[in-house]
Amino acid sequence: MTTPREAETRIGPIGALLCRVMFLAIWLPGPVLLYVAVSQGPSLSTGDFWGLLAGGVLATLVGGGFGVWGLRLVTRSRRDMRRLAATGVAATAEVLAVADHLGGEETGLELRVRISGSGFATFEAETIRAVDPALVPGVVLAAVVDPDERIFAFL
Repeated sequence: MTTPREAETRIGPIGALLCRVMFLAIWLPGPVLLYVAVSQGPSLSTGDFWGLLAGGVLATLVGGGFGVWGLRLVTRSRRDMRRLAATGVAATAEVLAVADHLGGEETGLELRVRISGSGFATFEAETIRAVDPALVPGVVLAAVVDPDERIFAFL
């Protein structure tokens, strides 16, 4: 049985296109630097050539890594939303515990929830939500769950 996980943030078709263009723009300077280093090599000083070559390789690797990570994130988000739309079942998520979450620059609440509904076994999961005084133990939230993959999203 798979570990339950919250669906990635919803990204629409235009957002996905813009993200993909942005990830391409992050990756593209590396190959451009490599092309300049190779094509202009004879007319460049040795220091400039090796600097462009090293910068091109580094920018290609780093930009490629960020690009692949970003493309996978967008693809996973779109796949999660399609799965939930196609096979998702209505569920309820009861808040079991609430704690402050201080990860990164954004503060929030870390929730422990019990998700139940028809067509799948009840399970518990953790999620991070924006600070909301209404999120206290015992509150019930509407959710949707893909029973096969145990992917969930709050409505």
